[in-house]
Amino acid sequence: MEVMNKILSGSDATNRRLEFPAGSLWAFPMPDGQNSVEFVASDIHEQQWRLKVSVRNEGRYSKPWLKGEWGDYVHQKQLRKGDRVILTMNDEENGERIYRIGAERKHFGFWYSIDEQQ
Repeated sequence: MEVMNKILSGSDATNRRLEFPAGSLWAFPMPDGQNSVEFVASDIHEQQWRLKVSVRNEGRYSKPWLKGEWGDYVHQKQLRKGDRVILTMNDEENGERIYRIGAERKHFGFWYSIDEQQ
């Protein structure tokens, strides 16, 4: 099930965090009193990325961010503004949640997997 499908902004690609869509927070239930949750997402090569979704404690809007190894992911995949990141989640029968992350780049009007090019 798709959790997030986002075209990267310049700051998403250059800062060590991604502005996370608030509409995707449903996939990361946070215990009461906490403002973040950590998870592991695997890419197509089964490399695991330790990521963290955080929301601010104050203010009118939650303004979520994705941090953790996001900066390392961007660096390894050589992501830039205009690339697309897709995060999916599957609930296994044993109750475990499996997250997958992938990146794509548009070329001549078509999206191509960055992971498959590496």
